[in-house]
Parts: sequence; structure tokens; C-alpha cells
Amino acid sequence: MVTQHPEIKCYIFELWVTRHSSMRFDKFIPTDQLKHYIKYFAVSENDVETEYKVFPSSGLVIGFQYSGQLATIKNATEDKLAAAGITGISDTYKIFKNSTKIGTILVYFTEFGFAHFASHPAHELFNLSVSLEDIFDKNSVSEIEEKLTFAHTDKQRIHVVERFLLSKGTIRIKELNERLFISQSPFEKRFRKLVGATPKKFASIVRFNAVLDNLSNTKSLTDICYENNFFDQAHFIKDFKQYTGDTPENFKRFL
Repeated sequence: MVTQHPEIKCYIFELWVTRHSSMRFDKFIPTDQLKHYIKYFAVSENDVETEYKVFPSSGLVIGFQYSGQLATIKNATEDKLAAAGITGISDTYKIFKNSTKIGTILVYFTEFGFAHFASHPAHELFNLSVSLEDIFDKNSVSEIEEKLTFAHTDKQRIHVVERFLLSKGTIRIKELNERLFISQSPFEKRFRKLVGATPKKFASIVRFNAVLDNLSNTKSLTDICYENNFFDQAHFIKDFKQYTGDTPENFKRFL
């Protein structure tokens, strides 16, 4: 028997969880930088093998399995999915089947949120569930899958996924050149003439100001570091000292 999966209607979901004590489905609010693009994250776990329906949603959904296996069922045919995948908007329900001991991080995008992170046309994913490697760089997908295997709490797993998305929500200068159909040298000369600094230096200054805005809130310096796409804390401290003459930790004490 196929269970109707109630991820869209919260009140239906609560009834379903009550009847299926082997499963949990917990929602998490995204960080401020992602709130315009992501409705919420969810951690879904189920100890028993289950078939269930997922109804049409107004936004795309990414799933990262950190344990177990997920499959779709169509016309009595079972098709196993990649550990990291994305499901497009659909005009009908889908039937999924999870293995025992499955654990998944789900990312529910707002109606226009997906476009912020990927150049892949959203309409090409209509009615499809595909591997995330079809959308993003294979190495970056493999990296997040590996990091999720070492995360042991919901908070750690959500943090890993947020860092992944924040890195995708920025555009590199080289990619900007390609989108504008202009080579790097003419682009940099024109940018410097109009703005007063090279694109790389300007991006660094913008990032520094974003860091300053975050220092006055309750976020940790580690979170601020990775949310602003620094490679590591050493680079974060080096750049911060260049602009302020002080370390982030000392600077924050006087705020």
C-alpha cells in the first residue's frame, strides 16, 4: 500500500508522523543570506522501508541522502536515484520508495530561488528527478556528499548544505566574462574605469563590508567566515587585518 506523503500540508504531515513513529521530519529556517531563495530545510529520517507519494510543489527541491537509498516508482518500475539529486516542479504526484535507515537533507526553494544558484533552466527539470551532478560541478557535489558523511547532527548537516549553497550563490569573474561575451582583459579595464578598482579588488571590498554587517549579530566568526565564502579562517583573518589592522576577534570585542 502506498502512503500519501504529506510534506506540503503540515497538518496532514503531523497526522502521518503520528501513525508512522519510525519516521521524523524536522524543518529548519535558513540563514538570513538564503531566506529569499529557500523556504526551509528539512531533515527526514525513516527506519523502515516505505513507499509514499509526494504532491506537486511550487518550488524545486534538492535532496542529499546521508544514509540509505531513495528510488522513484513509475509504471511498476523502480529507478534508484543518486545520493544527491533534484526534483523539478511537477503537474502530478510522484511515488518514492526509501530503504531502511534512510536519512535525507531536503532543500525547499522559493518559486524563483533555484535560479539564484544555477544557470540551468528550471523548466528543463519539469516532471524530472535527476542527479545533482547534472546541475553543478561533479567535484563540488562529491565534496558535499563526503562532508555529510562526517556530520553527526542536524545542525552540522544543515551547515554543510548552507555552505554549499552560499558558494553557488556567487558568480565568479570568469563566469561573468563568459556571460557578457567579453574577454577578461577588456572587461577588467572597463570595470576599473567605471568603478575605480579591479573586479577582484571591488568584490573583496564588498565582501569585507558584508562581514562588518554580520559582526554585530550573534553569529560566530566561523559562520561569518564560511557564509562569506572565505576558503578558510586563515584567509578570513588575513583579509580582515588588511582592511582594519586588527583581527576579527579583537575587532568584535569593541562592538
